[in-house]
Amino acid sequence: MKIILKTTITIILFSSLINAQEQKAKRADKNFDDYAFVDAIENYEQLVNEGYSKEDIFKRLGNANYLNAKYGKATEWYGKLLNLEAVEIEGEYMYRYAQCLKSIGNYKEADFWMTKFEKTKINDKRANLFSEKPNYLEEIKLNSGRYYISNLDVNSTVSDFSPAYYKEKLVFSTARDSGITSRNIHQWNKGSFLNLYEASITEDGKVSEPKRFSKKINTKTHEASAVFTKDGNTVYFTRNNSQNGKFERDDEGISRLKIYRAILDEGEWSNIQELPFNSDSYSVAHPALSNDEKTLYFSSDMPGNFGASDIFKVSIEDNGSFGVPENLGHEINTESRETFPFVSKDILYFASDGHPGLGGLDVFAVMLNGSKKDVINLGEPINGREDDFSYIVDDNGKGYFASNRTEGKGDDDIYSFVENQPLNFSCFSNLEGMVVSLETKEPIDEANISILDEYDNIVYDLATAKDGGFETELDCGKKNYKIVISKEGYQSASKNVTIELGQTEQLKIQLLQATIEESIKRGSDLISYLELDPILFDIDKAEIRSDAQLILKVAANYLQENSDLKIEIRSHTDAKASDEYNQKLSNQRAKATRDYLVNLGISTARISYDGFGEGNLLNDCKQWKNCSAQENLKNRRSEIIIVD
Repeated sequence: MKIILKTTITIILFSSLINAQEQKAKRADKNFDDYAFVDAIENYEQLVNEGYSKEDIFKRLGNANYLNAKYGKATEWYGKLLNLEAVEIEGEYMYRYAQCLKSIGNYKEADFWMTKFEKTKINDKRANLFSEKPNYLEEIKLNSGRYYISNLDVNSTVSDFSPAYYKEKLVFSTARDSGITSRNIHQWNKGSFLNLYEASITEDGKVSEPKRFSKKINTKTHEASAVFTKDGNTVYFTRNNSQNGKFERDDEGISRLKIYRAILDEGEWSNIQELPFNSDSYSVAHPALSNDEKTLYFSSDMPGNFGASDIFKVSIEDNGSFGVPENLGHEINTESRETFPFVSKDILYFASDGHPGLGGLDVFAVMLNGSKKDVINLGEPINGREDDFSYIVDDNGKGYFASNRTEGKGDDDIYSFVENQPLNFSCFSNLEGMVVSLETKEPIDEANISILDEYDNIVYDLATAKDGGFETELDCGKKNYKIVISKEGYQSASKNVTIELGQTEQLKIQLLQATIEESIKRGSDLISYLELDPILFDIDKAEIRSDAQLILKVAANYLQENSDLKIEIRSHTDAKASDEYNQKLSNQRAKATRDYLVNLGISTARISYDGFGEGNLLNDCKQWKNCSAQENLKNRRSEIIIVD
């Protein structure tokens, strides 16, 4: 009886414990769904300490800390999530983990996870940027060291950010002195609600003791991120969706952000109205004005956006009405956050955690009127491992920005800066060269120059001029290249070069005249005869790879020199998939190879083509799973057979 009683009590206690944990999990989930992240973190951590460990808890702990800019803690929870066994994790968590690793200075590990993220998000702008700029840290160094920065004396122990110029004053957002009652506490981060403050800028560039800005504009909700017209008579600012000073929430319980406009009338801000493209279902925030004040830039997650928030623009008509908001496009916006725009001259500055950076939000710049939208990281010390944002600058290179870096006084601090060197938008390296005959030393014109990156992708294709010379600008995000030179009547040549970022590399290349060779025999493979690498295909693909493009160019040169030859393209697959599928795929590969040669000038009358499926394997890989990737790759090929 005692044994039965003891077992029964144990079951009851265990059931009670499980029930208590489930109730706590539901409470934590509700806090998370209500954006009360601080409470959610506390509840989730209690559950973990009690041994309650689930994939969703690690996700939410990571996200709650990430969204509160607690990147160190987010690193811990994302790390636990990604180390779970037999669990397939979405690529977005890999990206956030990489961002968090940067915030603690672990760039090597961050790049490792970005490489994994790249493989899961092929069409993602952030993955493409990482692939295009593997040396992004070196590029950032080029624009580092151009600022002297200083923490402002007026910073508080809470959050101070989003500075704005207003006549001879600085207006900024702050959570100071907003009261400590529960109605003035924001559940997202347990911080006070924001108000706008103003302070005079002294002749020596310092900022005087701040005071509250207009009572007409500051309410019991958030007011932040203002911008003023040059005459000081109009202000655009951000405020929560509210009625009579009280929050208005959407169906998800979120009080969205909106931009308002106010007019100065006899010293008082009046006619406060929200802009017509605001919505109760999405946020519009952080206004900025163009130099002519005819365009308003802002950040929003409105329909038509690419990520968490994008930069948009809208025209301001002469009568004060507005045009239709327009997304600035994928050259600027990514799947992450682009926010806090500011315009100086023809440069748009903005904060982003989607472009390659040092960690958290970084400040970037782009020329608005340039034909090519090259987004440039401002480098250190403006940017660091954590969040850096709300950058503004005057015509003399003096300005302010905000950061939550650990050496600050509060959650976010405002820093002043002086720019001692202009931003370099010409972030390119240069390649110059001359192609001459080895025998005669005479220049060779119209020689084809193919420039490949370290992944064997052709990134530039050009030809030599009459004097044998060539030159081009190279994206400074890369530095290792392979240069392949070909010309009818000459033997092809290649050269590997390393070009330091921002530098000019000069080459002199000598081509050897082609020797008279023994005639190729009928039935021979032209690729083998020319001693070229095989024409290979990626798995399940029929597209001509970059390395195959170069091989086909050499083959086309030979066929042009020997115009009496006729060929048959014979294409093959590995043993993966069904016979029917492989036959169809090999036909597609044969046609793609034929089409590429035709585009290079070879007549269709000289080319036939056929697919052979998996019928002519080069090795013992009928069971493709038993072979390595490299062994299977050898079978995915096209041959060029001389038939007449």
